[in-house]
Amino acid sequence: MALDLTKTRNIGISAHIDSGKTTVTERVLFYTGKIHKIEEVRGGGDGATMDHMELEKEKGITITSAATTCYWKDHRVNIIDTPGHVDFTVEVERSLRVLDGAVMILTAVEGVQSQSITVDRQMKRYRVPRLGFINKMDRVGANPERVVESMREKLKLNAVAIQMKIGAEDEFKGHVDLITMKAVTYTGDNGENINVDEIPEDLKADAEERRHEMLDALSMLDDELMEMMLEEKDIPEEKLHEVIKKGTMSLELVPVLVGSAYKNKGVQAMLDAVLNYLPSPVNRETVVALDPEDETKEIEITPDPDKPLVALAFKLTDEQFGQLTYTRIYQGSIKKGSFVYNARDGKKVRVGRIVRMSANDRTDETLVGPGDIIALVGVDCSSGDTFCDDGHLMSMMSMFVPLSVVDLSVTVNKQEDADKLSKALNRFRKEDPTFHVKLDEESGQTIISGMGELHLEIYAERIRREYKCDVTLGRPKVAYRETITDMVDYDYKHKKQTGGSGEYGHVAGKMGPINAEEKEEGLNYVFENKLKGMNIPREFVGPIEKGFEDAMVKGPLADFPVIGIKVILEDGSSHDVDSSERAFKTTARHAFRQAYAKAGAIILEPIMSVECETPSEFQGAVTGDLSSRRGVLTGTDMQDDFAIIKAEVPLSEMFGYANEIRSKTQGKCGFSMEFCDYRPVPTGIQKELVSLAEKERANRNK
Repeated sequence: MALDLTKTRNIGISAHIDSGKTTVTERVLFYTGKIHKIEEVRGGGDGATMDHMELEKEKGITITSAATTCYWKDHRVNIIDTPGHVDFTVEVERSLRVLDGAVMILTAVEGVQSQSITVDRQMKRYRVPRLGFINKMDRVGANPERVVESMREKLKLNAVAIQMKIGAEDEFKGHVDLITMKAVTYTGDNGENINVDEIPEDLKADAEERRHEMLDALSMLDDELMEMMLEEKDIPEEKLHEVIKKGTMSLELVPVLVGSAYKNKGVQAMLDAVLNYLPSPVNRETVVALDPEDETKEIEITPDPDKPLVALAFKLTDEQFGQLTYTRIYQGSIKKGSFVYNARDGKKVRVGRIVRMSANDRTDETLVGPGDIIALVGVDCSSGDTFCDDGHLMSMMSMFVPLSVVDLSVTVNKQEDADKLSKALNRFRKEDPTFHVKLDEESGQTIISGMGELHLEIYAERIRREYKCDVTLGRPKVAYRETITDMVDYDYKHKKQTGGSGEYGHVAGKMGPINAEEKEEGLNYVFENKLKGMNIPREFVGPIEKGFEDAMVKGPLADFPVIGIKVILEDGSSHDVDSSERAFKTTARHAFRQAYAKAGAIILEPIMSVECETPSEFQGAVTGDLSSRRGVLTGTDMQDDFAIIKAEVPLSEMFGYANEIRSKTQGKCGFSMEFCDYRPVPTGIQKELVSLAEKERANRNK
């Protein structure tokens, strides 16, 4: 608490899978004295410090984001190492939601890859300033200049190199710092010795040219710097640091550094850049919370320990001793043993224990304040809840949660394990907003939904290991959706007379598809109340909204969930005795079906962005295969002897793709896949799906 907040950095490390995020974090922990022996992600040993789950060590990938705190040059750096695999993208979403800055890692050979684009979009969504770190400079084909260019072209970032490589591939030794114009090399078994020397003669001309390019780019952000350049004045280092920091924090600039974490080169300079250019909790963009009573009213949050508490629970994990709630404190402070209030439900909660995390290890704290990322032990809440002081309830804006696209059935092999499965599914559903569980009423099967096959397979494996519960996964099913294409009127009157009071409700208005802006915001259902007068009492508007929403659970066309609907309530009527919340809910459900029948209903299927990297000799085979799967090619890049093929392909055509493409390319084609959008299915497939749904309904009614 006594630490100067300007000397705190909350950063994330994000990138495409296999770019070296966890390796970079491991080096950071070593150089900051947090660990005394470097472990690798793969290849014996205990596995990297931040990959603490057994499954992470076995598969050599990061599955859950892990937090740690370390110290560098009298600054406290809270780091979250996030997964790269697209199936665990929600881990990146929730981490970026609470961070002040990030390091975006790109590899020196592949550069901008599919998941780099996703991570970039997430950083822009939460307005997170970032540094670029071009890793794996020791690999054959390393070309940092090409990577910087692709950051500008593909990500539309103002990427500016502030370092120039010294050597490349096997000869990579370090970098020229274009700000100080010194050569920096790394020696010692673990690169712990940093040598700062004059630039070698054979690199001077190249370094001068690169510095001039850097100054040109920076001068566009600062008039004073431009004047100094025009007048050919000497530019002080402090001025350059100031311009880079200002540009980075305003998201107008991404400074780019080079290194090889695996070869222990460049990580210390990256840490220096984190301190120099990324914001502290004090000078980050203003944070706002919403008033729960009036969600249009924004309240400015300041990192003041004496003001009322505002803290966001952004990640949950269930443990032997209760729930562990990862929390970012924005304002105020939390003391061990004190009470906090959950803004969502107003419940009072006692904070029994506060811990600072380092992967799976923890240190107890008694008092924490603004800028801290800590975990509360045994506090019951949901992901995205806001903790406040009594009388000062405020809600932080929730994070974006992508739609799940794959369904699998899960069954226990021994009936006595049913309780264990139920406990596991409830826990994972609470921890992960992209993991959904539902009961298929017709088949009686438990259906789990997620971001991809790997996502669900990892959960099945965790159920087997952590709960000693043997389960079998069914065949993957595509999570189809329904929507409508036309705006239509509805006018429905519901009357039901039984003994005693009856039911009466009457609603009228319009129903149609949401607009592009609402879709961009991630909305799937928009309800607008345009009632004039008191034909329908105010207390029935909520049930009407809920009735329409309930009707969207199963679409009338083929029993798939309905998305992208806008309902406008314009008129209606009520009865003094027979109208009730239940009656109006029922009315809304019937009105939905009435409008749906004439609104041009269609079935949507999930489309995946697929990126394949293959030796050029197999380019024809890969593109032909993607086309045969109803894929639309969106681009092809050539890098040396490799082709990078991008396409958008329906998910239904991609099951089992990994095995098939390996056999067609002698195992040399790598690919990544992520959800892109929902789009209409072809007419023939829609007819098949509708026919199948009708048969299933007929069988149920027998």
